[in-house]
Amino acid sequence: MVTKLFLRPQSLPLTAFTPKFIFPSKRFLPIYFTPPFSSTIIHSQSQFSAHTFSYGPSLRKGHHPFPSVSRQLPLDNFQPVIKTVIGNPERERLQNEKSEEAILDEDAFIRIFDVAALRIPSRGCFELENRLRGHLLNWPRIRNIARVPGDEVEAELAELVGEQNRSYSDDGDGVDIDSLHRRIYGKAEDDGGPLSPVLYREKLVKTFDSKGYVNFRHLAKMSRPKKKKEKKEEGKDEGIKRMGKSEFAVVEVVESEELEVDDMKGLLGDEFKGGKWRGSTRLLLLDERYADKGVEELPEAIKALLKGETQESKKSTIELVRCRLTLYYDYWQMNEVLEALLPKDMVIPSAFETVGHIAHLNLRDEHLPYKKLIAKVVLDKNKPKIQTVVNKIDVINNDYRTMQLEVLAGNHSLVTTVVENGLRFHLDLATVYWNSRLATERHRLLSGFTCKDVVCDVFAGVGPISISAARIVKKVYANDLNPNAVEYLERNSVLNKLERKIEVFNMEGRRFISAMFASEKAPKITQVVMNLPKDAAEYLDTFKGILRDRSDLEFISPTIHVYGFSKARDPEFDFHERIRIALTEVAVDVDMRRVRLVAPGKWMLCASFKLPRSVAFSKRGLNM
Repeated sequence: MVTKLFLRPQSLPLTAFTPKFIFPSKRFLPIYFTPPFSSTIIHSQSQFSAHTFSYGPSLRKGHHPFPSVSRQLPLDNFQPVIKTVIGNPERERLQNEKSEEAILDEDAFIRIFDVAALRIPSRGCFELENRLRGHLLNWPRIRNIARVPGDEVEAELAELVGEQNRSYSDDGDGVDIDSLHRRIYGKAEDDGGPLSPVLYREKLVKTFDSKGYVNFRHLAKMSRPKKKKEKKEEGKDEGIKRMGKSEFAVVEVVESEELEVDDMKGLLGDEFKGGKWRGSTRLLLLDERYADKGVEELPEAIKALLKGETQESKKSTIELVRCRLTLYYDYWQMNEVLEALLPKDMVIPSAFETVGHIAHLNLRDEHLPYKKLIAKVVLDKNKPKIQTVVNKIDVINNDYRTMQLEVLAGNHSLVTTVVENGLRFHLDLATVYWNSRLATERHRLLSGFTCKDVVCDVFAGVGPISISAARIVKKVYANDLNPNAVEYLERNSVLNKLERKIEVFNMEGRRFISAMFASEKAPKITQVVMNLPKDAAEYLDTFKGILRDRSDLEFISPTIHVYGFSKARDPEFDFHERIRIALTEVAVDVDMRRVRLVAPGKWMLCASFKLPRSVAFSKRGLNM
């Protein structure tokens, strides 16, 4: 007899192997990626080094349920084999590359592990789990306690049976079924016992209806809740029933003939009475080291538990059973699956930026032959939050700061919604710029603003700084050169009900700065944000002599926050020098901080300083 148990998700990491994956094309036969060897041998755990996979679940351990599925090691020389009937296969592959989608054989990731378990009464399962913690399975995302649906007793039935009926009968055959039947069928009155509340209600139903009349035959059906019908998923194998998409592991209890009564008598004594288990139970999954051990080979703590239980009741309520633990594709995490599929010495692309429902990858050149496969795994392991996977195919080299993106998996919509600091931002990643990794920096910058500030955001984008600042400061003037970004900036200000505190402009950066400080708004501006790391420092020369014709104004020096990149050995000194050169001012007190490392040896920095009066009223202003 086999009893199947189902475990719900918790959390874990793993290792690697290589199943077959296919890239189908519409115009020619599928492209099969195969290893340099095609062995179909199923490697056993003993064929691998013990120190590499000493403990825990691994794709190199256990065995596969289908012998026809090959178990292959990670690939070193991974080359595509292209088969076609019509035309040039290489040319057609390049032409249809964008339409290809990786198909992954998820069944190749199924692994079965043999484990031992203690079947125990459900009431004491948590106490025993704490007591035997060091001897249990303790695998990540796998609970040590598993349910036994076949032996489960419902709460209503347990109350109906009563405490005395949960004990074993005198002849050792289990629950006193006759006493149970008397209570179920209402014959307990003949034995002198009172009816339970449930049976008493059923008796009244058979006699009277709600108005006092006899034989109201539908009252019993109306008083019971309707049973929910389980919907069978199409295309699912009925041999292994998995309860929902979140199920990733199944425990099967095998009632093995190896556990004879005589085996237990040798440990527990001749007074031990065998017999089939009765009542509500749970399984305590034991450490994988005890999978093939007998009772005598178990740790002393487990043997003491078995012996103590038997001495108290003369019949053990705990028994040792053999189980099969099956782990499916959904169990293995993204890093482990990618490590299994990619060549041995390749760096695993485990990090990506999340923009709403979009996963933004920056793949290296070595990853490009496997980009569809990588995207498929990223999509599978991050659903439903991630619905689209894209890769940046070129650096940002345009005035609008938009990225050239290639959709690798999922739906092709790049219009998404991002939630940051409690605000919602609509954006189209194909036409505007967004960087979720700067959320911490934006929060730090906003923490320095007060309710008396007036902010001038020169490169606002879709408004992550401007709209967030509008909740704090008195007024925000937001500008961007990209008309698409300005459109989303206006939408987002209305979406977050802050349109009254934001004034939006669509101008070039230098023109915007000159226009703002030439207007009546100039004396009120206290904060200027220039978040364009590639070119922002070059715009600082606009501030030279910006107030030379406004000597009558009361000068309030605004604080300028300018961002930039530096590849120098001393990035702070390098960026400070560029600021001094742009302002042609030697004495500039700059508060410099590193924001993040965007690439090896390339830092993003933020410099904050008060605009010097000598710069603002300089006569060497820039001719506009």
